[in-house]
Amino acid sequence: MVDRISPARRSANMARIRGKDTGPEMFVRKLVHGLGYRYRLHKSDLPGKPDLVFMGRRKVIFVHGCFWHRHKGCSLSTMPSTRTEFWKTKFRANVERDKRVVKQLKNEKWDVLIVWECETKSASMLERKIIRFLEDQ
Repeated sequence: MVDRISPARRSANMARIRGKDTGPEMFVRKLVHGLGYRYRLHKSDLPGKPDLVFMGRRKVIFVHGCFWHRHKGCSLSTMPSTRTEFWKTKFRANVERDKRVVKQLKNEKWDVLIVWECETKSASMLERKIIRFLEDQ
């Protein structure tokens, strides 16, 4: 299948995709702050620069986009119909990096929670998940 938009327009679209301060991340940050928890953002001295870092609890939260990080079984985790080999390689590298980062953090005695983009659609369920994670000793 041929891309329906020009390479210049596709490039502009892709350039607008952010790595931090995304809609789902901002939703999680607002939810967590509203629950009374305080956190640091994107600590560069930790593997993977976690989205939210709870220093005293030694816990981190990553907010993953279902498409980019390949949320298994999720309808948002689609495969583009063009340049499929490129995308398979890209997605495989993302998933491998995510696994490596989680392993590094756990080896450094950090607890890790992954919040998927699709989970931000239900604030009440996500709230319970985050509270359980942060309050679990």
